[in-house]
Amino acid sequence: MSNKKEEKNIILSIKNASYRYSDAEEDDYALKNVSFDFESGKMYAIRGRSGTGKTTLLSLISGLERCTEGDITFDGKSLKNMNLDKYRNSDIGIVFQSYNLLPFMTASENIILSMDVNGMKIKNKKEKAIKLMEKVGLKETYADRKVLRLSGGEQQRVAIARSLSYNPKMLIADEPTGNLDKQTETEILEIFKKLAHEENKCVIIVTHSQNVCDMVDEIYDLKKVKEVSDK
Repeated sequence: MSNKKEEKNIILSIKNASYRYSDAEEDDYALKNVSFDFESGKMYAIRGRSGTGKTTLLSLISGLERCTEGDITFDGKSLKNMNLDKYRNSDIGIVFQSYNLLPFMTASENIILSMDVNGMKIKNKKEKAIKLMEKVGLKETYADRKVLRLSGGEQQRVAIARSLSYNPKMLIADEPTGNLDKQTETEILEIFKKLAHEENKCVIIVTHSQNVCDMVDEIYDLKKVKEVSDK
C-alpha cells in the first residue's frame, strides 16, 4: 500500500536519461544514464561539479532539449508526447540566477506580463500580482517600483512571484541564490520550502551552495560522464 501512495506523489521521473549533442562523437555524452524521481510536496537539490551536466539536465527537464536515450515523464506522461510550449507555460515555473526580469517594467508589470503570455483570464491582474508579491514577502508598495530600483533579493522574490502567476505544479530554480548573501539566500529558500511543504509543489534547485543543500528534503548528485562510465 505504501509503495502505491509513494508512486502517486511522483510528479517527475527521469529514467536512464542520456544526452549527446548532434555534432558530438558517438560516445561523447553530456549526460549519461541519469535516473531520479521527484515528488510533489518536496524540495530537492541537484548538485555537481562543473561539467557534470546540470545545465543539460535542466534543459531536458524543461523540454528545451530531448533525451538522446531514456525518457522523462511528467505527471505520468512522457515529455516526448506532450505539447512542450503548454508544459512550460502552465505546468512548470522556472526561476533563474539572474532573475530574467524586464528592467524597464515595474515589479507588478513583470508578473502581469507572465499572465498575459499564458492567456490567463483574470479580471484584476494587478490585484493578483500584488497577492503573489505578498506571498513571497513583498509589500504592496513595491508593486509600482521599477525592477532596477529593487535589491537582488527583492528581484528574486518578484521572479518567484512571476513563476507562480499560473500556479504551476513544479518549480525549477537554476542557482536562484547564486547572487545573494547568505541571509537573503536563507529567506529565499524559506519561500521555496513553504511552497513545497504547504502548497504541495515540487521544487527542484540546481546549486553549488551548501546552505541550499542543508535546507532541502533530498539531494541528488550528478557525476561526470567518465565517472559514470567507470563504475
